[in-house]
Amino acid sequence: MFFIRFYLFALQEQVIKEEEIALIGYMTIVVLLLSAMVIIFFVTFQKRKNKLLLDQIAQQKAYDVEIARTQSEIQEQTLMYVGRELHDNVGQMLVLAKMQLGMLNAKVDTSLSASFQETSQMVSDSLEEVRALSKSLNSEVLLNTSLVESLQNELDRLKRLVFSSAELIIKGDQTALPNRPHELVLFRILQEFFSNSMKYSEADGIKVILDYQETQLLITASDNGVGFDIASAEKGSGLINMEHRAQLIGAQFDLKSKPNEGVLLVIAYALE
Repeated sequence: MFFIRFYLFALQEQVIKEEEIALIGYMTIVVLLLSAMVIIFFVTFQKRKNKLLLDQIAQQKAYDVEIARTQSEIQEQTLMYVGRELHDNVGQMLVLAKMQLGMLNAKVDTSLSASFQETSQMVSDSLEEVRALSKSLNSEVLLNTSLVESLQNELDRLKRLVFSSAELIIKGDQTALPNRPHELVLFRILQEFFSNSMKYSEADGIKVILDYQETQLLITASDNGVGFDIASAEKGSGLINMEHRAQLIGAQFDLKSKPNEGVLLVIAYALE
């Protein structure tokens, strides 16, 4: 009788243990499923969050690019207008002044002839500078000339005005860029660099190297001025414009400088 009761008790214990094991297994499965659902929800939420952030960043970049493009177009229109005004109005006034000086020179006393000739030469030089400046500002003129020719004209003009040396070096086989308007953008970046060199660097020489490589055009521009500390310097509108223009055409832009070591600008433009 005792053994029968013990056997029945053992069976009951076994059934209870199996039920407990089943319950534990069920609870484990429920916990695992809940954990999996939480993980899936978290991963999905993070993906959606990251996608939203990436979309916002892309939209902001597109907005910045559009703003930069609009600003560039406005600047080009303004420069074109100024260039035309210089050519059509100031240039014509200087031509007229030169003609009148020539007529007066024939009538004045010979003792004043040398002064008249000197003044006439100054007017002629001014007329030449106005015409050169007009060409460098007018985008229509620049688009009809190569980047090399435009740069050489600009450097020649700056050498007459400010610098004792202004050198352009060409490496590799010169080729036109796949997108011609991009040549104008590159020219404007370098023009801004020249302007900053004149205003701030106290340099007496600048040098530009156009290195036509197989897959890219590598442009380096440098001056021998006082330089500056890039880390502590505040970005001005000129530097910001240069960076924005480079971004518009997908070019890599790098400006390096140290006190008393001049400034070095490096632009890498992909040819493919």
